[in-house]
Amino acid sequence: MALLLAAGVSGAGATAARAAVTAGPAQAGQAQAGDILAQLKAIPGMQVTEKTSTLPGYRWFWLTYRQPVDHRNPKGKWFEQRIMLQHKSADRPMVLYTSGYNTPETMFTSEPTALVDGNQISVEYRYFTPSRPEPADWRKDTIWQAATDEHRLVGALKKIYKARWISTGASKGGMTAVYHKRFYPRDVDGSVVYVAPNDVNNNDDRAYDKFFQTVGTDAQCRAHVKALAREFLKRRPAMLARFKDAAAKNGWTFDILRSPDRAFENSVMDYEWAFWQYSLQADCPSLPAVDASDDEIYGSLDAISGLSFYTDQGLQQYIPYYYQAGTQLGWPTPQFTSLRPLLRYEDSYQPRTYVPRDIPMRFDGGKAMRDVDRWVRDHGSRLLFVYGGNDPWGSERFRLGHGSRDSAVYTAPGMNHSGRLIARLTDQDKAKATADLLRWANVQPSAKTLTTGPAADDPLQLQRPPL
Repeated sequence: MALLLAAGVSGAGATAARAAVTAGPAQAGQAQAGDILAQLKAIPGMQVTEKTSTLPGYRWFWLTYRQPVDHRNPKGKWFEQRIMLQHKSADRPMVLYTSGYNTPETMFTSEPTALVDGNQISVEYRYFTPSRPEPADWRKDTIWQAATDEHRLVGALKKIYKARWISTGASKGGMTAVYHKRFYPRDVDGSVVYVAPNDVNNNDDRAYDKFFQTVGTDAQCRAHVKALAREFLKRRPAMLARFKDAAAKNGWTFDILRSPDRAFENSVMDYEWAFWQYSLQADCPSLPAVDASDDEIYGSLDAISGLSFYTDQGLQQYIPYYYQAGTQLGWPTPQFTSLRPLLRYEDSYQPRTYVPRDIPMRFDGGKAMRDVDRWVRDHGSRLLFVYGGNDPWGSERFRLGHGSRDSAVYTAPGMNHSGRLIARLTDQDKAKATADLLRWANVQPSAKTLTTGPAADDPLQLQRPPL
């Protein structure tokens, strides 16, 4: 889990979000929309399909927008980037939601969208299918190219949506929002960035080790999670037998990680991280005892780490992320002292392991991340960073500097890697953060502030994929 930030939605969570509310095409949002469909279709390079809305007051459009593979060579090859648009009214603020991965095929309102009662576009990150050029020139999977995708899209849509713009995203999506603002600071009027790590020095990961030594307020919970991870390795033959049986039944293969044993061990190295990323300290009593049966022990590993993820079928869609982690973003390298000497493949815990060998990779030594960090501290403005107090990704976070303006960093006590944390802040911090966001969006406070039903919730809150 320390190698992959939380991503888009799939499976039961998405199904539940889609089924939660069913609305017909004749809604208040449609009445207000005027010729919005025609305006969207008039944008050069834009293809538009209207879908049945599942959120009252909104129209739902699936868009594809023609983007250059290389923005430095706009006359070269192009690809189609997928965008989901939830249209309320052209005179309401627009929230640019960057997932950093695939775009969820479901309607939802991110927390900032709910707070400003605005429109929302969800942008799929380049090289995540179907927004991938074929053949793929992986050298163009960079933070600048992706930021320029968003810059072109914002420029096209601002001809319709002329009110204030707010960008937001959680985890890698939050990082994406920061990188976009670093290169194009005038595109949006403010940014709400959730649980975004900032790996400035990839060679110094002591902050993660300190986190696992001190996370939460229950030392017994910390010790139990560590003991379970060690128990998986002690019972390697029994765990592998169950994993191989599941692989045979489901047709899973292991070409990328080379063997079921390496895949199993990587899932174990992720277990402690995954527990704190996705669970709360209050979930500790639900974990099995260390002397529980093999089936119970295996069930906990699968439930927390998600063993299917470590197969070719699970990893395939996340190759673009691992490529970026191994070339620009950096990656955590915790010390697995509690698991030694039971580990066989500790050196495999790095992005290169998760990217097929026919794709060349070279890390830039942290150059890109140092540039972004320096910009945030020296020039960043209207940036609101929110972290969970018990989230391992917050160990290396964005920090403000003397040049940062109208910005803040908040921590939600005891919370995990959630993309909906303003409501979980202390009352004082919540009031300040909400007031800043509304001011940036030029929206007056109302009774709707911080009140959204479950059908409108962020799908990343409903279900996050493993690792």
